[in-house]
Amino acid sequence: MSIDTRLAFVGLTGLVAVQRLVELRVSNQHVRLALARGGIEAGADTYRWMVALHATSLAAAPLEVLLCRRPWIPRLGLAMLILLTAAQILRYWAIRTLGPRWMTRVICVPGDPLVTAGPYRLMRHPNYTAVVIELAALPLAHTAWVTAILSSAANGAVLRRRIGIEEGALRRYCRRNEERPA
Repeated sequence: MSIDTRLAFVGLTGLVAVQRLVELRVSNQHVRLALARGGIEAGADTYRWMVALHATSLAAAPLEVLLCRRPWIPRLGLAMLILLTAAQILRYWAIRTLGPRWMTRVICVPGDPLVTAGPYRLMRHPNYTAVVIELAALPLAHTAWVTAILSSAANGAVLRRRIGIEEGALRRYCRRNEERPA
């Protein structure tokens, strides 16, 4: 008996949704800690758009697969699952590196040092890089190309604003790490 790939995809998307809910809970704990330490939130108005985008994408991908009878294309699906896994590894490396400073909102505690360890040594916004990959790779794992295109386009617009807000907050509130001579 072979498994229906559409049902497996719905299950995968459900697992990612549960993962996001757990992350929100962790983020909310970190938000409380940051605010208690005098954290200042920037760009609160963009947060609701990010939440809406992610929730819509997670709902739209399985709906597209089921309603439009999107086929499983093994080469594409496997490649996207590998990309999705790589994005997850990058995401959790970033989350682990930030520790209690990781949250889904932009909150900076004045005077905290800028994080330059882990994946932040290699790129400025590894978590956002992972999100860009995930929003394309998850739907494309089962050829939900409409969801992949629309989610990616909307994410580009939201991230453009969000990264500008975050960069401004980091410049304003975080201290730069001093370079030590070798």
